[in-house]
Amino acid sequence: MASQTGPSGAEPVHRILHVFRAPVGGLFRHVVDLARLQAAAGHKVGIVCDASTGGERGARALAELAPCLALGVRRVPMRRNPHPSDLAALGAVARRAESADATVLHGHGAKGGLYARLACVAGEKVVRAYTPHGGSYNYRPGSAMHRCYMAIERMLALRTDVFLFESAYVAGRHAAYAGGMPRLSRIVLNGLSKDEFEPVAPAADPYDLLYLGELREAKGLPFLLHALARLHAEGHPLRLLMVGSGPDEAILRTTADALGIAGAVAFEPAQPIRPVLARGRIMVVPSLAESLPYVVLEAAAAGQPLVATNVGGVPEIFGPYSADLVPPRDADALARAIRAILDEDPAATRARFRALSESVRARFSLERMGADVIAGYAAAGSGIRPVAAALPRPSAAAEAV
Repeated sequence: MASQTGPSGAEPVHRILHVFRAPVGGLFRHVVDLARLQAAAGHKVGIVCDASTGGERGARALAELAPCLALGVRRVPMRRNPHPSDLAALGAVARRAESADATVLHGHGAKGGLYARLACVAGEKVVRAYTPHGGSYNYRPGSAMHRCYMAIERMLALRTDVFLFESAYVAGRHAAYAGGMPRLSRIVLNGLSKDEFEPVAPAADPYDLLYLGELREAKGLPFLLHALARLHAEGHPLRLLMVGSGPDEAILRTTADALGIAGAVAFEPAQPIRPVLARGRIMVVPSLAESLPYVVLEAAAAGQPLVATNVGGVPEIFGPYSADLVPPRDADALARAIRAILDEDPAATRARFRALSESVRARFSLERMGADVIAGYAAAGSGIRPVAAALPRPSAAAEAV
């Protein structure tokens, strides 16, 4: 696969295939941003992802992205969990890489990383990049399944030219559980556009509390409902809007009913974040485990009053304000943090979260993210193996997730 050069003749034009499973959530947002940045820089970009997930919203997002994708979109069946059909998907990725004359296979998430790194591509060496997004690293540490996942990660590390971790937290999880430092790694923080730092004008009659994301137990939602029940018992009849979808919606509705707060909780399907931010006074992210969640980044950038748990890469987003985070699995702590914002002078609240927004602006640049990823490809392609900085081990709280 002969390398091409850009207009200046100095920088190579990469032919990049991004491989991942589901066109939903923060992982998909990350790929979309990268694809747009890379295409704008003159690289040829394509996508290989699952054929059955994402629904109408995912299909629409892929169609909107299509003009940037010189190498197109290929959708093939991909299972979330290990399955014999992985062999067929792996073959499809390999064939697509060969037909596209790919020079970079960039896998995202556990399943995309598996396919991108194991695909057998004839001819000249392809740079194999991997961006973990937390999933397998966060799955019940200490369990037999987690040990199995980490054994697979150790094996796949031998087929990885560059790790592009989205947070120091996930880099630390890899170092602790998958067997030390990769040969070449970079921490490439997710980036935001300038428009995302504009404040959101509140809607008329907003909900008091807002949750936006997957409706599953790992997001800590039962603890949020218990916190809301405590606040009601204390004389704060707050209303909660939960926006998203997931396997635990029925359980959450039943829990709200059992706690006597069903009338104070509204459920709506997934929607773009900024219009939803306008409909809530306080965003609550009660997660039990995270990597570097876009929902926290985007809310913080917009200056939204925010209560979040001290898990994963969330402290990296809060930076100097991480002391404001609350411990996971603690409904009382969630209730206290919500009550503190309610009792605070509104002008002081606005100033505090604008300061957080400015801190995020200084550290999470979309342009820097794009440049750092391309630099990672270049380092891998040239065989550079710099000595990476020491990575943090998981905290005690993280070990307990």
